[in-house]
Amino acid sequence: MRDYLLTLCVTAAVTYLLTGPVRKFAIATGAMPEIRARDVHREPTPRLGGIAMFFGLCAGLLVADNLQNLNGVFELSNEPRALLSGAALIWLIGVLDDKFEIDALIKLGAQMIAAGVMVMQGLTILWIPVPGAGMVSLTSWQGTLLTVALVVITINAVNFVDGLDGLAAGMVCIAAAAFFLYTYRLWYGYGIEAAAPATLFAAILMGMCVGFLPHNMHPARIFMGDSGSMLIGLVLAAGAISVTGQVDLDVLKIFEGSTREATHAALPVFIPLLLPLTIIAIPFADLVLAIVRRTWNGQSPFAADRGHLHHRLLEIGHSHSRSVLIMYFWSALIAFGVVAYSVHSASMWILLVVVALSAVGLVLLLLPRFTPRAPLWAESFVPPRYRRRQRPAQAAEAVEAEAIAPVPALAMAQEAQAGPQPVAEERTPVPAGVNGATALGARSRFPDRRKAGSRN
Repeated sequence: MRDYLLTLCVTAAVTYLLTGPVRKFAIATGAMPEIRARDVHREPTPRLGGIAMFFGLCAGLLVADNLQNLNGVFELSNEPRALLSGAALIWLIGVLDDKFEIDALIKLGAQMIAAGVMVMQGLTILWIPVPGAGMVSLTSWQGTLLTVALVVITINAVNFVDGLDGLAAGMVCIAAAAFFLYTYRLWYGYGIEAAAPATLFAAILMGMCVGFLPHNMHPARIFMGDSGSMLIGLVLAAGAISVTGQVDLDVLKIFEGSTREATHAALPVFIPLLLPLTIIAIPFADLVLAIVRRTWNGQSPFAADRGHLHHRLLEIGHSHSRSVLIMYFWSALIAFGVVAYSVHSASMWILLVVVALSAVGLVLLLLPRFTPRAPLWAESFVPPRYRRRQRPAQAAEAVEAEAIAPVPALAMAQEAQAGPQPVAEERTPVPAGVNGATALGARSRFPDRRKAGSRN
């Protein structure tokens, strides 16, 4: 555990320290695209944050290779080298896309090639556990197709959810933390050395996200871009492929006895192994909904729109930060709930806690739909929108202002004597949810026509 923590800290430190220079490099090279219709930020923000994350990945692998307890992962397995090869290819395509906007089909082909590179070097699914049948071996073509499909789905799921400041990095960090706990338990608790590469990948992935998040939280100073979102998606998929296709569950001796008993005993293990995408269930659901929505509307599945889950949270009234925290909450609930169930499947407390937290999450999700009122004794501690009535001082000021105000007839006479007045320019308010923060009270909804960076 100490070596994994050291690898995580080194990866996070390298990523954090390099993000600042990378931001200056992105500004100098013009990697600051104009604001698009689906974007929620107000000023052009540099991309290419994936450059710092890739060098953090390299630093983490280099440190782990020189640690005594982790060096065996590189000697007994070729998976770290396969990951580095595929990550370098997908990162290069992402950097070019952040700068020159590569076509979506070209990126899809590059994702398949990166997955094929990893398969050629041994990072592939060799068998899958099937309830009632045990471990089922896959042919070469079956393993390759399943591996490529898992890589492409995971990369695009992470890429689709990268729409708010800190959202993708935080959700992947939560998923990697849950995945690390599960794989570390397989490696340390059951003595399965084949789970060591996946544990290392999860630790490095956490370091990449932790090091980048301080620069990416709202308001973000830099975006990871496709070079970062596709990279962390690939690393997450590599860990899932490693633990799914390389760990032989026969060594756990869970397939002994009758078929029914073996299936029930193996259920906690089947859930994380057969469904590794549960740790990114929210991005995966967003991906599926986006494909169905765009296809139903007669558009290309790769066409960009404002129908993602985080866009919908903004539209119903959540602020930018609250939308991100809600997505964090649901990701953590699903990921850690699955891991907890895989450890103690016989405990009903886990199911009850998950149900209770789900109810809390639904209340938070629907919070903008109603305006709760605070008790009278707490009105002085909450914002005005939660107060039941005005304070006495505010009521007296309102009465005084009404008494001083001119009567309508007198006001009309004064306007007639003054003559025609210049008509103020009419401004169209911005629709709610475009820039977020609509649940925090009254705020100016007029578009800002001043130049970016103005202090006024």
